[in-house]
Amino acid sequence: MRSSITNTSTRYGWAMIILHWLIGIIFIGQFVLGFVMMRIESQRTSFELIQLHKSFGFLLLGLIILRIAWRLGNAVPALPPSVGTLERKAAPLAHFALYAFQVALPLSGWALVSVSTLEIPTMPFNQFVMPNLPLTESDAAESFWLATHWYLAYAGIALVALHTAAALRHHFLLRDSVLTRMITPSSARE
Repeated sequence: MRSSITNTSTRYGWAMIILHWLIGIIFIGQFVLGFVMMRIESQRTSFELIQLHKSFGFLLLGLIILRIAWRLGNAVPALPPSVGTLERKAAPLAHFALYAFQVALPLSGWALVSVSTLEIPTMPFNQFVMPNLPLTESDAAESFWLATHWYLAYAGIALVALHTAAALRHHFLLRDSVLTRMITPSSARE
């Protein structure tokens, strides 16, 4: 059976599966990296970790935009019959919230570095200088965007934890295909 890059009515294709897991790993890694970089004593190491955090933030933003575009252009597999009415209504809202947080979080980080009075250039993976957003630099703006980024990060990780718990519930308690269809790709014959 040959796997498909696109989704079918019952399963996700390779493109969505790879984007899902890659974004998930980067998103969780960003949370861990953000936590560590703010608590490390070495200024040099902290600076390098901050630059790495910014680099992965821009990568995450690009990947989530690609994922949203892919989802809009592909079929979304139907939920299995074991999924109840309330969950059928909540699932699209939860996915929309995940997408919104995954876009808002890197954008708030970009806003944060754009308004910083330190004026340290952002160079994703040391390849090029990323221009700042056209925002006014000030300590007040930096405080606002720092708090926004922090709250979005914790809310986003809570959403990821809820998403993970729901997937595990489907796999181990309901024993349906919700999790496996995000692991095993659709076939060209589906």
